[in-house]
Amino acid sequence: MIALCKTCGTSYEITDTHPVHCNICEDERQYIPITGQEWVDFDAHCASHTNKWKQHDSSLLSILTVPDFAIDQRAFILRTPEGNILWDCIATLDEATKMLITTLGGLKAIAISHPHYYTTMQDWAEEFNAPIYLHASDRKWVMRDSPWITFWEGDTLELTRDVSVIRLGGHFAGGCVLHWARDEGVVLSGDIVQVTPGAQTVSFMWSYPNLLPLPAATVSDIIQRLSKVKFKKLYGAFEGRDITENADDIVRRSGEKYISCLRQTGEK
Repeated sequence: MIALCKTCGTSYEITDTHPVHCNICEDERQYIPITGQEWVDFDAHCASHTNKWKQHDSSLLSILTVPDFAIDQRAFILRTPEGNILWDCIATLDEATKMLITTLGGLKAIAISHPHYYTTMQDWAEEFNAPIYLHASDRKWVMRDSPWITFWEGDTLELTRDVSVIRLGGHFAGGCVLHWARDEGVVLSGDIVQVTPGAQTVSFMWSYPNLLPLPAATVSDIIQRLSKVKFKKLYGAFEGRDITENADDIVRRSGEKYISCLRQTGEK
């Protein structure tokens, strides 16, 4: 039986009772609610929730669970000539989602930005016979083993001729974004690079719920790594957090502002 943490959506395999603790939520980058840790069985969750889809263009779709669940991130499906790629993951894998993805041609691969979005990746991989690519630096945050998981090392992993995963670090040591080298370039950033509510700036944090910032040197390194790839569009983890023009310049300017603010308060 599979249980989901109601706060972060991480899945745990159980026998008789729900876990007492969620390792992901006990880490300082997440949180335990005032009311305590709560769980829901995977089947019960899928009976009460479903997914809605949005087409951003002919080759990019996003999937979001409704009503809201856990962190409330969205996943993306990239439709490439070499097969479909799932970027990031959500807990809800219902029958409608299975049918729609199968109709689109299944999945070639799954890649995930960081451990907060691992959720039920193991079940998605098994359903679609798709390997999961996770950065090896975040290996300890996998709560359920799976033969579909591949840990990769280094700073870049090519999934297709025009799709690569780039390790930026920051929020997690293995924190990654996905770069799609088509047209003027697209980055799917999870919340390694967080699009702010107005979609005119981005930000960077070690812990979002606990409001713990990243050091200036780390943000500077993230900006420098992203400057090496071409992109004009950036899609963040949450609905409506889309930058569809001049994303590279917005990321650069936001990083400079972030570093300036830290240095004004005394950080070197």
